[in-house]
Parts: sequence; structure tokens; C-alpha cells
Amino acid sequence: MRIGILTSGGDCPGLNAVIRGAVLKGIKSHGHEFVGFRDGWRGLVEGDVMDLPRHSVRGISKQGGTILGTSRTNPCEGPNGGARNIRDTLAYLGIDAVIAIGGEGTLAGARDLTDAGLPIVGVPKTIDNDLDATDYTFGFDTAVQIATEAIDRLRTTGESHHRCMIAEVMGRNVGWIALHAGMASGAHAILIPEQQVSMDMVVEWVMEAHRRGRAPLVVVAEGWVPAGEELPHSVRGTDAFGRPRLGGIGERIAPQLEQLTGLETRATTLGHIQRGGVPTAYDRVLATRLGMASVDAASKGLWGTMVSLRGTEILNVGLEEAVGNIKKVPQERYDEAAVLFG
Repeated sequence: MRIGILTSGGDCPGLNAVIRGAVLKGIKSHGHEFVGFRDGWRGLVEGDVMDLPRHSVRGISKQGGTILGTSRTNPCEGPNGGARNIRDTLAYLGIDAVIAIGGEGTLAGARDLTDAGLPIVGVPKTIDNDLDATDYTFGFDTAVQIATEAIDRLRTTGESHHRCMIAEVMGRNVGWIALHAGMASGAHAILIPEQQVSMDMVVEWVMEAHRRGRAPLVVVAEGWVPAGEELPHSVRGTDAFGRPRLGGIGERIAPQLEQLTGLETRATTLGHIQRGGVPTAYDRVLATRLGMASVDAASKGLWGTMVSLRGTEILNVGLEEAVGNIKKVPQERYDEAAVLFG
């Protein structure tokens, strides 16, 4: 079998480990041949491929980013997009199956194409950890570790200058990164999309910490919406899938907090730094296991499915299940963290 691999959407620590796991397992256990599509769905719709022999994946599991490149191309749009054109491209290249590694947008595209009869297996990828069909996604542990280290550094400068510090982390629809990094760094307030907290409440938490002689630390997810508002902060248009490009809520609320509290307040947006660098050991192992399992699924012809972590086992679930729901932070998890606020 000749299998094509693509990495689509935002880059993520662990992508290369998935590629390596898939290629090594496919070659050693099944005798498959592999190619990589350059820059995600763009490479598939345009037929832009590179060979992936065994030596091409040597030592890449510890590298950040993706050796294949990525993009936010929508495979169902454009002159070369759509199931019929892609089927012709796969036939021309002699490719029997596709392993698509990506988040909700990527997997939704894979679902639509498999519904049209194309042979695709998905691998979940999102640092937000918001896919409901898997317990954890690779990249999340790395993002939390990077965010925690950065927030620890912000805290020391905040304490030195007696400032209120705001750290904005990624989290479009859910607050898993903010929750974990905030708890790990001892934040005095954690603001996540699942909880529409009022600015008055944030002020109360900040002032409580200040009265105890602490430099208040606030961790906010990019998708947090203050109570009384309806949409997350977005001033940068939309991506290829029509979703708003988020970012900047920390800078927006910093002057508000300074005015309401009288405390000098600074905001830092961690942004893409959370995506970069080498993956943690946990993410390398998880990504490798998912890559190996995706090849097994392709070998069995389990099209329209995604490999998933359930407990400690790797299972296959339907792509419809993967993109149908968002895994939000449960109320009890937020209440657990909120005991530590202020």
C-alpha cells in the first residue's frame, strides 16, 4: 500500500513524532510505502508530494514543527479541491490511502471527503485539547509546560515591580491550557471561555491578592468573553475555515484593570511561542503511538475513523464523533481551581 501523510492547520509539538511512528510501523510491520503532502491539504489538492523513506524520519520525533509543512487550506474549495478532483490526484500519484493529522477543521474536511468515498484516516492534533473524542491530544502537554515556564517568569518581574501581570494563552473555545498553566503557576485568577466572569469579579480577585502583599497574576485564554459580551475579542479577520482569528484580550483588559484597581498592569500574549520548540516526553510518546495506530487503521481499511486515546489505550472512533462536540472544561474542574483564586 502507498500511503500519503499530511499535517494541516496550526503547527504543534509532536507532529514529527506522528510521522515517524507511522512511517516506521508501516514499513517494518506492513511493508507500506509512504509519501508526504507538502503544506497540508494544499499539497493534496495540488499533488505536491515528497518521498518518505525510512531514513527521512530518522531522529525527527524530538523536533518541533513539521517536516512536511502545513497550511490552513480548505480541501473542499478552490479549482483543484473537492472529492472528485482529489480522487483523480490520488489515482495519478498511485496513492491508496491518506493519513490526515490535524485539529477540528482538518478532521471535518477529512470527514467530508470520506463521506464522498475517499480513503482517509485521521489523527487528532490540537494544543487546545478540545477534541471530545480523545482524552488528550499531543501538543497540549508541551503547550502547558511552555506557558507555565513563561508565566513563572512573568511572576518574578511582577513581584519585583509590585505590578499586576496578565498572561494571555491559547484557547479558542476551551480553557484547558489556561486552567492547567494557571493552576501550575499559582495564578490569582484564571479566565476561560467556559466561564463568563465579570470584570468586577476579576477586580475582586486581583485586589484580594494585592491586599495580601502579592503581585496579582491573571491567566486568560484568548477566547474568554467577559460577562455581558457575546463574542471573543477578534480584530484580525477570519481564517480559511471562516473562524475568527483571536488574540489580544489580555491587552484589552489590562488598562481596564489598571483603572479599576489603581495597580500598574501589564499584559503579555504568549501566542505562537506555545506552538514552537521541542515536544515533551509525554507528547513524543503519545504522538508516536497515534502515528503507529493510524497505519494499522489504514491497513485494515478503517476509513472515516480517527485514532483516539481512551485511558491508556489507543482506539478508533468515527470522524463524526471527533468533530461533533467540543471538550469543554467541566464546571467542577473550574470550581476546583477557583478555590485558589484571590
